[in-house]
Amino acid sequence: MEKHNDNNNNTSKQVLLSVLGVAILIVAVVGISFAAFSYSKEGQVENTIATGAVTMAYNEPENGINITNAIPMTETQGKVLSSTNELFDFTVTAKIIGKTAINYEVVAVKNNVASGTAPADWSADQGRPATAEDPYDEFVKDNNIRLYLESKDSEAGTYTQAMAPKAFLADGTNSVTGSAPTDSMILDTGIFDNRTGTGAGTEFTKYYRLRMWVDSAYQLDGHIRKYTVKVNVYGKGTD
Repeated sequence: MEKHNDNNNNTSKQVLLSVLGVAILIVAVVGISFAAFSYSKEGQVENTIATGAVTMAYNEPENGINITNAIPMTETQGKVLSSTNELFDFTVTAKIIGKTAINYEVVAVKNNVASGTAPADWSADQGRPATAEDPYDEFVKDNNIRLYLESKDSEAGTYTQAMAPKAFLADGTNSVTGSAPTDSMILDTGIFDNRTGTGAGTEFTKYYRLRMWVDSAYQLDGHIRKYTVKVNVYGKGTD
């Protein structure tokens, strides 16, 4: 009788251990899939101005931000992200000396540099659709990313939409200054106009807030991926 009880106890322990093992496995898989996205803001500043009468400053309050453990989200959720690591505030300033104006554009440049390589026997076209996420591709595809830009004219003002949520689209060929790289994405364009102002010098400032997230249609596949962009400002003087 005692042996029978011992056998039952052993069986119960095995079942319990098996259940715990499955639970631990599920948690491990969820943890790997959850860390599916990383966003890094580059600290490098790049400005191109095509006239000596205008100086422009592009200021970043921090060297960079990272979003980790991100999950896909809807447009409604992405547009109100508010944590320090979920948005990027910056300003564009021009001091114009003389009665002239400057056209400018805010541009996102993708900066995906691979940190590793796939095995030699792996091929990107091994029966996978061209738009699929591949295990050895560490970057999220452009169509799974959403960029959203807001702006305001004064520090005390209220941000309003400058660009509706969009997937990264290389449209630099439409550059108004002729300086944006062809593979970059134009987020916003504007003009600082001093043609009717004082010739002694006038300063203009535009405030921007950029958010970026993974689209809700993105399918987590257990592979950790990232997406990196750098924001540049280009300007060109006009009569």
